[in-house]
Amino acid sequence: MALIKPVKGIHPQFGTDCYLAENSTIVGDVVIGHQCSIWFNAVVRGDVNSIRIGNKVNIQDGAIIHCAFENLPAGQAGSKVVIGDNVSIGHNALVHGCIIHDNVLVGMGAIIMDNCEIGSNTIIAAGAVVLENTKVPAGVIYAGVPAKKVKDINPELINNEINRIANNYIMYSGWFKEQ
Repeated sequence: MALIKPVKGIHPQFGTDCYLAENSTIVGDVVIGHQCSIWFNAVVRGDVNSIRIGNKVNIQDGAIIHCAFENLPAGQAGSKVVIGDNVSIGHNALVHGCIIHDNVLVGMGAIIMDNCEIGSNTIIAAGAVVLENTKVPAGVIYAGVPAKKVKDINPELINNEINRIANNYIMYSGWFKEQ
């Protein structure tokens, strides 16, 4: 069973039809929607601020979702994590204190820093580093270190990559729920 722990009396909450791998960790102020999956060695740590995750989101093996402390010194604001619907967070990705809108693919090993905002229908390429305070527009591919716009996404790529991967992870999680 996954490690699910309250922090400061706040318990994680889960929608219906979710899969939590046995060694995934979900702690604190975390609200996860329906048909989500948290995979092996993934950590969703809502201890210092809140994490809100939409429906049909998969957080793949080794990924880390965390926030910036909400009670920083005067003049500094902590940042929570908000993840929309139909989002895939790739293996070993790091998502920290940012907003990710609907229909986004975050590639393997990508890093998204504090106060970033990732627009809908977007791909953050594997290994990309999205520097803090970056606003990624909707419908683009961002890649590189630091990440920059590579090109616009066409509707076929949205369907063949973003939607396909999100749908596949619902299927994969079903294999584990059957056991």
